[in-house]
Amino acid sequence: MAIRNIVKDGDEILTQVCRPVEKFDEKLGVLLDDMIETMKSADGVGLAAPQVGIRRRIVVIDVGSGPIEMINPEIVEQSGEQECVEGCLSFPGLYGFTKRPMRVVVRAQNREGKFFDLEGEDLLATACCHEIDHLNGVVFKAHVTRMLTEEELEKLQ
Repeated sequence: MAIRNIVKDGDEILTQVCRPVEKFDEKLGVLLDDMIETMKSADGVGLAAPQVGIRRRIVVIDVGSGPIEMINPEIVEQSGEQECVEGCLSFPGLYGFTKRPMRVVVRAQNREGKFFDLEGEDLLATACCHEIDHLNGVVFKAHVTRMLTEEELEKLQ
């Protein structure tokens, strides 16, 4: 496994729509392993392939119960609403209030290409929305209702 460089704000890949994954091979497995390692080393909750310079529909998330790998994920159901504080590994030091669904159901494929459904609430729902947005060229700042001030950031730490 290798830690990859995380693409930062200003890189055009963050605003591009990603292509679906069609080959489920060893190379995909290496990328997934690298993405998980990169996410963990950056203390992140999620990471999308474009954040490591790859325009493919691949997401990894870990909200504390172990890594979840999603290939070609699509939100198929959502309900409720929550306001949360979001940040992004591609926008270090920036945090803002966003409104996201309270619950989502995501249909995706695993590293072998088998389909599965994932139901997520609270932080997992937010992480799914945030990372799938990356696959569609949308960054979290598009959902921010208000950025946190330096004083608010200090209170959170």
